Amino acid sequence: MGELYWLKRPIAHRGLHDATRGIVENSASAVKAAMRRGIAVEVDLQRAAGDMPIVFHDATLDRLTNESGPVAARDVDALHAIPLKDGGGDRILSLPELLELVGDTVPLVLEVKNHGQGDGAFEANIAKLLAGYRGPVAVMSFDPHAVAAFRQHAPTLPRGLVSCRFNDEFSKTHLSSLQRFAMRHLLTSTFARPHFVAYDIHALPAVAPLLAKFVAGLPLLAWTVRTEADLARALRYADAPIFEEIAP
Repeated sequence: MGELYWLKRPIAHRGLHDATRGIVENSASAVKAAMRRGIAVEVDLQRAAGDMPIVFHDATLDRLTNESGPVAARDVDALHAIPLKDGGGDRILSLPELLELVGDTVPLVLEVKNHGQGDGAFEANIAKLLAGYRGPVAVMSFDPHAVAAFRQHAPTLPRGLVSCRFNDEFSKTHLSSLQRFAMRHLLTSTFARPHFVAYDIHALPAVAPLLAKFVAGLPLLAWTVRTEADLARALRYADAPIFEEIAP
């Protein structure tokens, strides 16, 4: 996969969003703000009906729109018509619209929200939509099975494992101790075969991601960098920060 040099630069977390200016996360405005500054963009892909991707972070509509209910209950066209709350006219982006917007202007990193649905259909549909895209793009996920699915459906598409300590309440509720251990220490790399790693800034330094970087030669991204202290840590241990609220 080479050095993936284009991943080794600051990446705007969910676009260059700023709620005080009416620029909502994962919106066209947030993406355009990053593009104007030549900054790589990270956005989230959530599962809509029919295992199709939509650019959205949450599994439900409640926080970011005036609608409610699960994203997966609606199709892409219906979701694309929903305005983002306090978004100045922005609506939920479809993946094709995002790709058309970005083109090859800046690198694009797509975090795939899988929610443990490991049949591979979601990843297969994302891979199909990315097949004709010519700009620098990568996918990544906390779910190693999602990463492995991209290995099957799009083996040359850069894919990354997102990881952390997995000591939050959600992880403790939804993952076994063995799963958390394996994911924390990147043991799932044995079947996911990532091309890069994205690790929680507050968990660095840690043995597994540093071995991935210095021994396996994988680019190491640090998320989410929000303070100058975070940035200093990211610059010391990682190749690039995934940032928000500061200007790296």
